Amino acid sequence: MPTSQPISSPLPSTLPAGSTAHVRAEGIRVTLGDRVVLPGVDVTVSAGSRLAIVGENGRGKTTLLHVLAGTLRPEAGTVTREGTIALVEQALDADDDRTVGDLVDQATAPAVAALAALDSAAEALATGGERAAEAYDVALAAATALDAWDAARRVDIALAGLGACTDRDRPLQSLSVGQRYRVRLAVVLGSVPDLLLLDEPTNHLDAQALDFLTARLREHPGGLAVVSHDRALLHAVATTFLDLDPSRDGLPLTFAGGYDGWVEGRRRERESWEQDHATQVAEHAALARAATEARDRLQTGWRPDKGTGKHQRATRAAGIVQTFNRRVDALERHRITVPEPPMRLAFPEGRTRPGQHILTTHAVTVSGRLETPVSLSLNGGDQLVVMGPNGAGKSTLLAVLARQLSPAAGNVSVHPHAGVVLLSQEVPAWDPERTALRIFDEHLARVGRGDAPSLRSLGLLDAAAAHTRAGRLSQGQQRRLHLAMCLADRPDLLLLDEPTNHLSAALVDELTAALTDTASAVVVATHDRQMLADLAEWPRLDLTLARDARQACAECRVR
Repeated sequence: MPTSQPISSPLPSTLPAGSTAHVRAEGIRVTLGDRVVLPGVDVTVSAGSRLAIVGENGRGKTTLLHVLAGTLRPEAGTVTREGTIALVEQALDADDDRTVGDLVDQATAPAVAALAALDSAAEALATGGERAAEAYDVALAAATALDAWDAARRVDIALAGLGACTDRDRPLQSLSVGQRYRVRLAVVLGSVPDLLLLDEPTNHLDAQALDFLTARLREHPGGLAVVSHDRALLHAVATTFLDLDPSRDGLPLTFAGGYDGWVEGRRRERESWEQDHATQVAEHAALARAATEARDRLQTGWRPDKGTGKHQRATRAAGIVQTFNRRVDALERHRITVPEPPMRLAFPEGRTRPGQHILTTHAVTVSGRLETPVSLSLNGGDQLVVMGPNGAGKSTLLAVLARQLSPAAGNVSVHPHAGVVLLSQEVPAWDPERTALRIFDEHLARVGRGDAPSLRSLGLLDAAAAHTRAGRLSQGQQRRLHLAMCLADRPDLLLLDEPTNHLSAALVDELTAALTDTASAVVVATHDRQMLADLAEWPRLDLTLARDARQACAECRVR
């Protein structure tokens, strides 16, 4: 935990501040263990803000939200606040006897208190007490600022809109993690704080709840800061992006212009960074070559043409020494001051021929998991999106295509020389003591791919992560390692099960672009709204429609 430092203003009051509401953080530094997660962040969230805080897992996004909310004190920097602020964390503890009604009462307590104060002020005004009119005006202003008369109805609307439990007597312990989260999110939305701080708010929400949340955030009269991997939500809501991923000076960057502005600004910054670094590296290499050439001339000796005078030979030899010294001095003075830029995702060159037959299935089913018979024919370059709700059999179908699961009925025929790989939702059970690089190399040895790319060349794990033991990798890093192993196989058919899980928005954008260009056949099963939009031109296999219509066979012959 960071060392305690004074914060320049107390936690916000229970009364809204309206247009003057804000939380302003300057020079925020937080170190967890031996790692600096926030190196000196400046950020302001005010009325009207629509801020997205983005970056890879472990960059300090959640930590920054807690600093802004006042639940974590930074070791350096200052935070000032005004107005009401609510933080919705990813999980809600339920280790006590609280009920749904307790959360509702907590959220509406300021409104209830304001109405009670207004009633008391009205009674005092009726009796003509001293300064009764002034007290009534203050109480009325407070109730109006809170829109107290409508507080309970707002919470009810939010509970219904998010599909949350409405039984006030229901213990929170009896609810699932997802249902508890919906209740918590609903009561916060219903309380309409000046500033909303949301950590992965789309977790545990279905399509209807996602639509409701998106609409409410767009309509929110105050400001908000959101941490999310949900690109559709970021597209729809955020206007400014605070990017915590590494920059050339080590500090976060802020981009305006919504999601597209962030992507374009990030692209320009990355290209400039890469160009400046490449220029300095090239200059250093040129100086090194010059010094080497001068050293070679000095070591091999210089022989003038016959007839050259002794004085001239001595003068020329001294010149060679001087040249060598100048070259070495220039090399020693030169420094590469621009740090090495972060890597980019790089798909290895495919080996699949367009139209090459890869796989055919005929009426495959799996008892209790994939009830609708599915027939597919996939060739090189084919693209397919598998859709359907949880339980429709998407993951099961991909496991059948990868021949990791045998169908109960039907058959799967794979070309004998075709390579098929599956990026499953769960990473393999790696030895937690082995490094990512060792796991990757051992995988290549098992599959016998002599032409496989190196782990670094794929642009998915940096050197530090590559030499980290698997047990200490974050979920995002484990997902990257699994993806790298799949790509290294240079598959003819790449099967991706919820590929956006645990990956940053920036990497998912790169992955989506690469999927549209690869020569391999690709099958994607996803709920990700933005990926579905990005792959809108791909053929669809909707297991929901097939199941609901009770079709004998869901067929998809992709061409």
